[in-house]
Amino acid sequence: MISCIILDDEPFAHQVLEHYISQVPDLVLTAKFRNAVEAFEFLGKTTVNLLFLDIEMPLVNGLSFLAALQQPPATIFTTAYKQYAYEGFELHAVDYLLKPFSFERFQKAIDKTGLLHHKVIHQTIAIKDDYGIINLRQDEILYIEGMKDYIRITTAAQVYTIYHTLKAMLDKLDQALFLQAHRSYIVNRSHIRRVSQEMLVLSNQTFIPIGKSFKKELLLILKHE
Repeated sequence: MISCIILDDEPFAHQVLEHYISQVPDLVLTAKFRNAVEAFEFLGKTTVNLLFLDIEMPLVNGLSFLAALQQPPATIFTTAYKQYAYEGFELHAVDYLLKPFSFERFQKAIDKTGLLHHKVIHQTIAIKDDYGIINLRQDEILYIEGMKDYIRITTAAQVYTIYHTLKAMLDKLDQALFLQAHRSYIVNRSHIRRVSQEMLVLSNQTFIPIGKSFKKELLLILKHE
């Protein structure tokens, strides 16, 4: 898991970044701030891998904020002002995103960090529906729901309903990537965004119940990620 935080005083900027972050497997939003002082205190106590940082903010601007950090995480500037690009790179920023930026440009910035470099090879799984056989990338699966003799496989782009059992599907999946959260649900752990005692919230805002017989082991695994 690659932990990241957002520091930006604009609520809309938070919405855009949260949406983009949710679409990148293994990238997890740890915290978000609109106040540089609170972000500074947080980073003094917590280690994160990546910082998305605005420049023009009240009280302390992003350049001064980054310069004040003793051990800064990899940093991507996200700003509407192109004139600070030179200063940004002087502070060893990984990239400089000029608002508004596309998801494709965001992805390129993430690739530059090198934090997800080990994910270049994607495992696939063959599934058969009414139209033939599909090789589906496992990292694109959000969750799988069991319905007696059928299962429903949900990705960000499409839902597949196939004749299969949940147990048999679990045996075929990458055990390092998937967890069974309930007798009727398997989830992709890289798409888990929030965890409570009773529920998981995924990157597409789907709520997955945690079954009583799976709770202890599941929460223990997620606690150490």
